[in-house]
Amino acid sequence: MSATPREPRVLLGIGFMVLAASLLPVMTGLVQWLSPRYPSEQIVWARITGHLVVMLAIMLPSAGLRVFATRRPAAQLGRSLMQLISTGFHFTALASIPLVKATAIGFISPFIVALLAWPILGERPRLGRMIAVLVAFSGVLVVIRPGSPEFQWASLLVLGSACAFAFYQVLTRMVAPHDRADTSALYSALLGAVVLSLAAPFFWVTPQSLGDAIAMLSVGAFGAAGHYCVARAMSYAPAAVISPFHYWQIIGATIMGVIVTGLWPDTVTWAGAAIVVSAGIYLALSEGRRR
Repeated sequence: MSATPREPRVLLGIGFMVLAASLLPVMTGLVQWLSPRYPSEQIVWARITGHLVVMLAIMLPSAGLRVFATRRPAAQLGRSLMQLISTGFHFTALASIPLVKATAIGFISPFIVALLAWPILGERPRLGRMIAVLVAFSGVLVVIRPGSPEFQWASLLVLGSACAFAFYQVLTRMVAPHDRADTSALYSALLGAVVLSLAAPFFWVTPQSLGDAIAMLSVGAFGAAGHYCVARAMSYAPAAVISPFHYWQIIGATIMGVIVTGLWPDTVTWAGAAIVVSAGIYLALSEGRRR
């Protein structure tokens, strides 16, 4: 009986995570569609600046300028820098590699967080966690296929993006006890929006059509909506319950990849993705049971 009132909230959290995992592939699909015609810097600018504008529109009316107040300014700027690097690497890679491959490689990020949690956060690793990390990394190697004719150097950019995003997540854990969640959400896009807006005259290409302009605006809107849904999902249910549904993103990435390029992922990519996803689900469930 005591579990009954929580059940609808858990289902709502799962729904928000599935929605996030459906929205974010639309964003990356638009990025891949725009990449042949526009510089990566401009698309990254659209993504980060759109995120910042949406956050300001939501937060300023209720919180005012105090939303910028932070007790950990260096860590917040570090988070923003890692977000900029991660987005820049990922979007640049999408001009060269299939969407599903990029998504599968990006799934390594939670495992890098598990490794960084020991030296930075003092969370001692357990045997099960380390095994999951090794299995996930083997899955990424299957997807990347180093040394084979199918190997693409852009895959290393996605790996670098996952590493930067892992540092972003660790820094987010560090500032969580000290700053409001909306403050952290704002700072995640602040540095990148300012830097790229100042540099925009050097890389700007005027949109060639109304459709391109709408797609550029939609990159920021879908990104902001996706990350908002992730935050809402985590507020309704434990991370161990919610996290496995993040892997629904591989389905959305497949659909968008077919729409944009007409190409289906090959069997080896599916096999590598399955290894990474399986390791991630095991890690989420084992961490949840331990807690």
